[in-house]
Amino acid sequence: MFTRVVRLKKRSAALALAAGLAAGGLAGPASAEEVLRAVTAFPAPVEFSKSFLRFVDKVNDLGEGVVRVDYMGGPEVIPPAQQAQAIRRGVVDMQYGPGTYYLGQVPEVDAWVGSTVTAMEARENGGLEIMREVYRNKLGAYLLAHIDTGITFHVYLTEEPLRNEDGSVDLSGVKLRSQPIYREFFDALGATSVSVPVPEVYTALERGVVDGIGWPLVAIQDLSWDEFLTHRIDPPFFQTDLVVIMNEDRWGSLSDEARKILTAAAVAYEQESYDYYQQNIADTDRAVREAGMQVVEITGPAAERYLDMAFETAWERLRNSGSPHYDALRTTYYDR
Repeated sequence: MFTRVVRLKKRSAALALAAGLAAGGLAGPASAEEVLRAVTAFPAPVEFSKSFLRFVDKVNDLGEGVVRVDYMGGPEVIPPAQQAQAIRRGVVDMQYGPGTYYLGQVPEVDAWVGSTVTAMEARENGGLEIMREVYRNKLGAYLLAHIDTGITFHVYLTEEPLRNEDGSVDLSGVKLRSQPIYREFFDALGATSVSVPVPEVYTALERGVVDGIGWPLVAIQDLSWDEFLTHRIDPPFFQTDLVVIMNEDRWGSLSDEARKILTAAAVAYEQESYDYYQQNIADTDRAVREAGMQVVEITGPAAERYLDMAFETAWERLRNSGSPHYDALRTTYYDR
């Protein structure tokens, strides 16, 4: 019964969209279905890849006969560090993953890292349009969607951290699996950043190569890292920078109808994924606590200093990059 209801809802959405296209004069004679080749930065078992596949299903349902996304795979197809260039060169048509994987080319993605607003709000206040201009000029890509927003990050440890007199944590000498968005923050906390690819994190934890990681609450159980992680530091910080991008020329070559379908799917899924992950975060929080993970709470003024330290590292990086968009992005994406 549930499956039938879901199908009926999808069918109704598709019909409503088709009616809107017809009303706008975009419907016309049947033509060959456009096929878009897509890759993800994460392996298939990771929750974020599953989210992208839900987006793909949405596009394919709404775009039946007009446009279809074919998922090619993740890092096993194209290494994550090379996927942005694959988009630029047109090797693939669509890519999903963290914008910070190409932070050196597009420093403006730090606006998402340091963001305190949702994708829906950024569509309304002009932030998304600024980022689209950046992507077009610097990556030769069309920014289709910023999905899975509202997901924040934590520091996870294999042992209980030391505490300072003010209630903050002392991570001096602690080895943390890091990536560019965390590095300055972890340095400020006194930790040592260690670069470890996602597929190797389990082994790094198992062998003591790292004493902890930075990661969202979402997906912390997907790759069994929670077998070693015993403590989580609260409050959470930052926000996910997970975006769907397309080769600019490929986007431009699509029919108006196909572009409208993709846009409709993107707008709808930004809200749907946000709602989904708010529930997922609550469920995962309960699950890891029940499994024995201890939460180290930083509260009061110490918590405010902790968060200011985190967010300002992202905005400081963007300011130091010399981006002409710094002021506009800070206005549209940050309201702490």
